[in-house]
Amino acid sequence: MYIHQVAAYLPAQVITNEHFTRLNGLSHEWIIERTGIRERRKAAVGENTNTMAVEATERVLADAPLFPAAAVDLIVGATYTPHDTIYTLAHAVQRAIGVTDIPVVSISSACSSLLNAIEIVEGYFAMGKASRALVVVSEHNTAYNNEQDTVAGHLWGDGAAALLISKERLSPSDLLVRDLITAGAGGIGKADEAVTLTPVAKGIIMPYGKDVFIHACQYMARVTQQILERNHLTTDELNWLIPHQANLRITRNVLQTLGLPEERAVSNIDRLGNTGCAGAAIALSEQLEQIQAGERVVVTVFGGGYSYGAMLLER
Repeated sequence: MYIHQVAAYLPAQVITNEHFTRLNGLSHEWIIERTGIRERRKAAVGENTNTMAVEATERVLADAPLFPAAAVDLIVGATYTPHDTIYTLAHAVQRAIGVTDIPVVSISSACSSLLNAIEIVEGYFAMGKASRALVVVSEHNTAYNNEQDTVAGHLWGDGAAALLISKERLSPSDLLVRDLITAGAGGIGKADEAVTLTPVAKGIIMPYGKDVFIHACQYMARVTQQILERNHLTTDELNWLIPHQANLRITRNVLQTLGLPEERAVSNIDRLGNTGCAGAAIALSEQLEQIQAGERVVVTVFGGGYSYGAMLLER
């Protein structure tokens, strides 16, 4: 299957590190040293997970004349910060584009949900139940975040991205999805309590950030090696790595393990913070025009809970 187009939506409001210096005393330098984050985006009043998903969808369809909304026969939405758990972001997108009587599902596997959503598309395509899918990932982290939390309150940003995926190639510039791996790791380490968002408690908390860091580094590097090896590729044949945008130190650790230079990694963490399952898709949208014919890209992700995955793309 092929990724035909990708587009992102980012809220206009920029929250710099100085905001947290004023709020809870965390310095710009301290945040940079530990996370690499300089600023992040915050949804405006009236914006939410659903509205951002719709904005990203409208943008991707506007960029894809060969993939009209009427051709969409599957919508998969993903988020762990829902605006509504019943009228989900996928339903909001369906209503916005006016396509009826098609499969519409929403999933959550924390920050790795992008690849789980694409794998669901792979399954629908394989069963002959769809041929043109819309995947939308959107996070409204600031709706749940506690900015006073000096452990994790400064990490989160808002944003959304949408991908158009077809069973057949529509354009020479389409990205071939050559391989895809996802897995859960719920029994590992402190997966059950390291990062949690219980809606009744109204907050994202990360009491065991070190455990998240260690396992994110290990699993993203390992699954990247795994997908390369089973496709008979070496790291030297990998042109771009798009990791989950959680922490610049995690990205650098994964690069070191893989033996990849830093310039091969696509990163937006410094500008956007941790945008959850939307982060890697936003990064792909930003990198899309720079990927040359014949180049290979691995998207690798890790989510709280825990879960992880990798996707190998070729242009």
